Amino acid sequence: MRPSVRRTAVLRREAVIVTVPVALAALLAAAGPAAAGPLGASGVGDPYFPLAGNGGYRVGHYDLTLRYDPGSRHLSGTAVLTARATQPLTRFDLDLNGLKVTGLTVDHAKAEYRHDGQELVVTPRRPLREGRRFQVAVTYDGTPAPVTDPDGSLDGWIPTDDGAFVAGEPQGAMTWFPGNNHPTDKSSYDFTITVPEGKTAVANGVFLGARTARGQTTFRWRQSEPMAAYLATATVGTFKTERYTTRDGIQVYNAVDPREASAAAPVLKQLPSVLEWESRLFGPYPFRAAGSIVDRAPDVGYALETQTRPVYDSAPDLSTLVHESAHQWFGDSVSLTSWKEIWLNEGFATYAEWLYSEQHGGKSAQQSFDELYQRPADDGLWAFPPGDPGSGANIFGTPVYARGAMALHALRKAVGDRTFFRILRAWAAGHRYGHGTTPQFVRLSERMSGKDLDALFQTWLYTPGKPGTP
Repeated sequence: MRPSVRRTAVLRREAVIVTVPVALAALLAAAGPAAAGPLGASGVGDPYFPLAGNGGYRVGHYDLTLRYDPGSRHLSGTAVLTARATQPLTRFDLDLNGLKVTGLTVDHAKAEYRHDGQELVVTPRRPLREGRRFQVAVTYDGTPAPVTDPDGSLDGWIPTDDGAFVAGEPQGAMTWFPGNNHPTDKSSYDFTITVPEGKTAVANGVFLGARTARGQTTFRWRQSEPMAAYLATATVGTFKTERYTTRDGIQVYNAVDPREASAAAPVLKQLPSVLEWESRLFGPYPFRAAGSIVDRAPDVGYALETQTRPVYDSAPDLSTLVHESAHQWFGDSVSLTSWKEIWLNEGFATYAEWLYSEQHGGKSAQQSFDELYQRPADDGLWAFPPGDPGSGANIFGTPVYARGAMALHALRKAVGDRTFFRILRAWAAGHRYGHGTTPQFVRLSERMSGKDLDALFQTWLYTPGKPGTP
């Protein structure tokens, strides 16, 4: 994610760290004899978002069939989840917020369900044994609305004047489809989205085609590589579109609000060269598809690295394009296991901006580091350590981005350029389509450099306040 200047300014004015006490999610208590037996947890235990995700199963594939009318803002959908039980289950949860369920089956048999806040609690007709593959089909409808995050921003299904800006980090996927809404569970996706003729629906992955009949157009998309739920999109609007294939065989699809087209064109033209440059630094591009969704969404205040096709709330500048493209490696292909480690996404993408500037005639990474380090000790940059921001309200704060990038530059200075770039490539390759943690990154850096780096990472990631002389 790349906050807009307006949103970043707000975050930097926060002088007091607000820590939201949270508890790890516990197993749901049995609701009665029908629910007795092993239950899936109502969350995966994320310290900042304890109800995010669910325990007891993993989703291998989502098949989402949606119909959206921008005029009435009505969404109807059918979500078919193909999953595997990781424990015996007599009951399990899905994350779904603000929409009405009209039918639900497990393996084609009607199942009991009830809503409890953002939890859709499902009791299948027969218990599911550990290891069993099963299919959940949910039909639902309503007027989707975004959720408000702890920092006051909106995410999820955000209405616009001509459609919807759909960006789910960190909680918003549950506003438009039921699922296992935490980065620890990654899945493939198929999207079938019907909108009024003249509108375009853009999702992740490869474009499979569109068909118009009776005043409605249905768009089909396929995201084959694993994806976390928060990275899914189904953005709808009036868009100018272009399609082409890069010389590396990447299928590019750009969708641009006509009101942003002239400002966006010179930046989007550089997407192939940006991807080539990042591929040289970080290793092969991880996906079959790429592109951009440039909307006009003045109330959003950020761009998001929706997998294969970042979504921008207005025409991006080149640094933002570099940032969101870098996330395809760091955040999308290599994903988080906990939101407290978001510096692994944002610090890396911010440092990619510094590297791009350095290698394309702008400021060096050292100059960017030095300018930040000159900030006084009471500046918001030092408000909290990026390796543990303290609460969900801080995960998009300046320290996560800028001090996270400073941590990487400190590593680069400690191990030298050759080893540093080998570390970045090894991190992207070793965790491709999977997950990574800060301790794993530290161990990799130490193994590849042959140096003890504990003090360096402790200083830049976990020590409160401004570090001493770098």
